[in-house]
Amino acid sequence: MQKPGIARFDVIQQNDDQARFILIEVYRTKDDPKQHKETAHYQTWRDTVAEMMAEPRSSVKYDDVFPDDEGGG
Repeated sequence: MQKPGIARFDVIQQNDDQARFILIEVYRTKDDPKQHKETAHYQTWRDTVAEMMAEPRSSVKYDDVFPDDEGGG
């Protein structure tokens, strides 16, 4: 997926409950998440999946350490 501001987007599935997933988005700058949430495709996704959530969406912030934006060291 190539979208401005997004370095990587991972979907991971829980081993012991295959109905549970976590979406991990790695952004290039601190402003990119806010800009992404203003796009029409994000708002459509958010509204479409709202009733599918087992619990309210939450956000945990991390700093990207490795790999770099090009996938290397």
